[in-house]
Amino acid sequence: MADSTARRRLRQKRKIRVKNRVQRDKTKIRLSVFKSLSHIYAQVIDDTNNKTLVSESTLSKEFKATNKNGGNIDAAKWVGNSLGKKAIENGVKEVYCDRGGFIYHGRIKALADSVREAGIKF
Repeated sequence: MADSTARRRLRQKRKIRVKNRVQRDKTKIRLSVFKSLSHIYAQVIDDTNNKTLVSESTLSKEFKATNKNGGNIDAAKWVGNSLGKKAIENGVKEVYCDRGGFIYHGRIKALADSVREAGIKF
C-alpha cells in the first residue's frame, strides 16, 4: 500500500514540474494527456482563452466501433491520430505536450508520435 501512495506522490510532483514548465509561455496551445489502466484521454487546450479546442478518448463511439481494448498502445495511436486530424481542422499547428506527470514512455509516447505524424509540431 505504501508503494502505491509513494508512486502517486511522485507522479503529482512530476505533474507540477511539467505544468509549470509548460505554462511559462502561454502563447502556445497545450496538449494534455491522461491515462488510466483501461482508457486514454487527450485534449488540446487554449490557456489564454481557457477553452478546450479538441478532445478525444477511447470512450468515443468511433473508437468503440472499431476497437475492443482502450488500454494499449494501438488505442493510444488511434487517439493521437484522431486528435491530430481534429486539431488541424481547427487550425492548430503547434502545441506543448503536458503529459500530466506520466513518464514519456509506452502509451504516452505512442500518442505523441501519432499526433506528430498527423502534422502537429511539438
